Amino acid sequence: MKFSLCNEVISDRPIEEQFEFAASLSYDGLEIAPFTLAEDPRLITKHTVALVKKAASDAGITVTGLHWLLVKPENLSITSSEDAVRRETLEVLFANVDLCAELGGKVLVHGSPRQRMIDEKEDRAEAEKRTLEIFFAVAARAEAAGVLYCLEPLRREMTNYINTISDAVSIVAQINSSAFKTMVDTSAAASTESVPVEQLIRHWMPTGHLAHVQFNDQNRRAAGQGDDRFLEILRALKETGYNGTIAMEPFLYEPNRNACAAFTMGYIRGLFEGLEAQV
Repeated sequence: MKFSLCNEVISDRPIEEQFEFAASLSYDGLEIAPFTLAEDPRLITKHTVALVKKAASDAGITVTGLHWLLVKPENLSITSSEDAVRRETLEVLFANVDLCAELGGKVLVHGSPRQRMIDEKEDRAEAEKRTLEIFFAVAARAEAAGVLYCLEPLRREMTNYINTISDAVSIVAQINSSAFKTMVDTSAAASTESVPVEQLIRHWMPTGHLAHVQFNDQNRRAAGQGDDRFLEILRALKETGYNGTIAMEPFLYEPNRNACAAFTMGYIRGLFEGLEAQV
C-alpha cells in the first residue's frame, strides 16, 4: 500500500512546495483536486502539466490521481435534464480523465455531491438513466486512457444519490468496465453504512469492485483526530490484498493545514508499520 495526501489540504502554497512538503512527511504522492490548478480542467495547459510533473519528480513522489472532479466550473451536473448542462459536464469529466493520465495518475474519484443531486421534481428513474449514459462514456474514456474511474458513495446529508457501496456497485455492474469501479471513503462509510468499515472492506474487496480508499474521521477531521479507529480498517485492507493507495482527505484542518497533514500521516504510517512488523 501507498499513502497519498489530497492536495487541497496544503493548496495554500505553490504546487512545487506542496510536493516538497508531502515528501518531507513521507507521503508517496499527492491526489490532486483539479480546481486547485485551474478554474476549469479544460483550461489546464501543457505548461501546467509539465510543471506539476516536474514538481512531483523533483520531490521524488508522484501524482496518485484526481478527486473533486466537478467543483469547477459552476453549474455542472450528471443528473440534469438539460442536455447542454450534461454535455458540458461530460466534457469536463473527459478533460479530467485525460489530465489524470497525462500527470501519471492511476485513479479518479468521482465525489462532487452537489453535482449529482437529483431534483425532487425530477423523475428519479429518468435522472438515473441520464447518469448511466454519462458513466458509460466516461468508463470508455478511462479505459482508453489506462486509468481507473471510481464512483464515491457519499453521506446522505451531502447528496441524495449514491450513498452506499451497494448503491455504487449496482451502477458499476451495469457499466461493466474494467476501468469503472467504486471506492471507500471511511468518513462517509462510517456515517452511512450499517456495518463497520472493516466489515465492508472484507465483504466488497474480494469482489473486485473496490479500487481506492480515502481516510478521514466521521467528524470530518483527519484520521486519528476523532473517535474512529483505523487499525482494524488497515488490517482488513491488508488481509484482503489491497495494494493500492490510501489517500488522506480531511475536510477540517485542525489545528492547521501543516499539522493536520503531518499528524494523519504519522498516525496511519505508524499503525501500518506495526501491522507489517507482526508478519
